[in-house]
Amino acid sequence: MMQIAIVLYPGITALDAVGPYEVLHLMPDAEVRFVGAEPGPVVADSGVLFLGVTHSYAETPAPDIVLVPGSSVATATAMADEELTGWLRRVHETTAWTTSVCSGALILAAAGILEGVPATTHWLVQPMLATLGAEPRPDQRIVRSGRIATAAGVSAGIDLALWLAGEVCGRERAEVIQLMAEYDPRPPFDAGHPSKAAETVREKARAELLQAVADGQDAIAVPQAPWRQAIESFRGHTHS
Repeated sequence: MMQIAIVLYPGITALDAVGPYEVLHLMPDAEVRFVGAEPGPVVADSGVLFLGVTHSYAETPAPDIVLVPGSSVATATAMADEELTGWLRRVHETTAWTTSVCSGALILAAAGILEGVPATTHWLVQPMLATLGAEPRPDQRIVRSGRIATAAGVSAGIDLALWLAGEVCGRERAEVIQLMAEYDPRPPFDAGHPSKAAETVREKARAELLQAVADGQDAIAVPQAPWRQAIESFRGHTHS
């Protein structure tokens, strides 16, 4: 049985974790667990959607694959979380693959895992990789360096998971999983990378992402808030 640990923490970007999960749990003999400080719900960066931690760090001392998702609001907090970064350092000693999606690469870097390692992350925070000792590869969607693999922003996590499936299970199984998910992206607009987007689009996206960092801290300030309270808050926003 191959154990795959997807890290969860308050403020996570849901697609960074859920996208890869939908691929990885279809790998043969795979046990996928969502790992965090303690079992229970954590709120995503939307402030409404919850994901569930199934196992604590202590219960997961030697996973075969680790995947660290990013966040639009809580990356810095996760980088400073010594329980998380310490666990990453320990398990990285024995993992077959240590991976990240989006700004999850910054968390790996904060743990000292990307020192001198080529890596990628979300386009907005690419410059931070260099300050943390990594070698940025901003034009690559997936960057492999030995048994470390990093993916660009958010949706790139699905690509990373399919690539991992190919490495672990072979191309045919990865293609079967891809077809089961009908992953055949044909976006209606060609603006998914800064090099393709108009300057006005880039500036608006940058401004909204930076504003999300400021606004999002309030949304995740009480990560164990009752589910009903979160639902009522969501309904209030949608009907206002």
